[in-house]
Amino acid sequence: MTVLVLGEADVRATLDMARCIEAMEGVLAELARGDVSMPLRSIVRVPDETVLGLGLMPAYRGGGAPVISLKEVVVVPGNAARGLDPHQGAVLVHDGTTGQLVAVLNASPITEIRTAAVSAVATKLLARRDARQVAILGSGVQGRSHAVAMREVLPEAELRVWSRTPANAEALALEAHGRAFATVAEALDGADVVCTCTAASEPIVFRADLAPGAHVNAVGSSGPWARELEADVVAGSSLFVDRRESTVNESGDYLGAVSERGIGPDHICAELGELLLGEHPGRSSADELTLFESLGLAVEDLAAAAVCVELARERGIGVEVAF
Repeated sequence: MTVLVLGEADVRATLDMARCIEAMEGVLAELARGDVSMPLRSIVRVPDETVLGLGLMPAYRGGGAPVISLKEVVVVPGNAARGLDPHQGAVLVHDGTTGQLVAVLNASPITEIRTAAVSAVATKLLARRDARQVAILGSGVQGRSHAVAMREVLPEAELRVWSRTPANAEALALEAHGRAFATVAEALDGADVVCTCTAASEPIVFRADLAPGAHVNAVGSSGPWARELEADVVAGSSLFVDRRESTVNESGDYLGAVSERGIGPDHICAELGELLLGEHPGRSSADELTLFESLGLAVEDLAAAAVCVELARERGIGVEVAF
C-alpha cells in the first residue's frame, strides 16, 4: 500500500478558501444530522510551560466511503516570535472500512484555512446583510486567514485591523487593503463584524465597545485558559456555537460568563449546523448582538483533509510513499 503525503504547499494548492467554506457548510450540516461523529479533543500536557500540549482530535464520517481521521497538533504560542505557526502537526486519514492509512497532511494550513472558513459560514448566517465594516483583532496566522475569509463572504468589506504589535497591524492592513487602528476600541467603533483572533488570556473586547447589531466571531478562546470577551458580551448576546458539548467544556469565554454572570447551556441558541438545516432562524433583529464561539472541530479537519486528498489525486499533487 502507499500513503499520500501532502506538505504545506500541497495543502494550500488544494484547499482554497471558497472550496473550504463549502466543505465546512457541508460537514457542519452533517454534524447536526448525526452523520459524522467525534469525541471531545484530548490534550496531553508536557512539563515545558512554553508548550500548551499535544492535542488529539479524532473524527469519523460514515456513508458509502467511510473515513476515520486524527489530527495531532502541538500548540506552541511562542512560535509566532520565531516566524512559525503556533500549531504544528499532521492530519492522518484512514480508510473507514479497512483501517488502512490513506494520507498524511500538514495540519498547519488545514487548521488555518478551515478555522477562518467556519467563521465565514457563521458570518453568512448571522451578520446583518448590510454588514460592511469588519474588525480583525490579531495579526497572526488566524488574523491573516480571517481577512481572506471575510473578503470571500463580504466582498465589499472595509477591514479594520488591530494588533498588540502596531507594526504587525500595519503589515496586515497593507496586505489586506485595510486600515490599522491603535486600540481595540477604535477598531470596534462602528464595526458590523468582529473577528477576535488573538492569544489573549484576559478579555480585550467589552460590551460597551460593540456597535448595536454587531456580529462577533470569537476564535482565539479555544481552551478554558483563554478569554477574549468580557462576560457581559457573552451573557448579552445571542450565542451560537460549532458544537454545544465542545463549548460547555472548552470555551474560556463561555466558562467565564458561567462563573461571572450565571449563564448556562440554555444560553446557547443553536449550533451552526442547525442554522444550515433551517432548524433555527438565526438573527432575529437588526440590533441584536450575535456571537459565534469557535472551538475548532475534528470533523472540520476531516472534511478539509478529504477535499485536499481528492483534489491532490485528481491533479497529481503530493508524494505517494510505500508504507
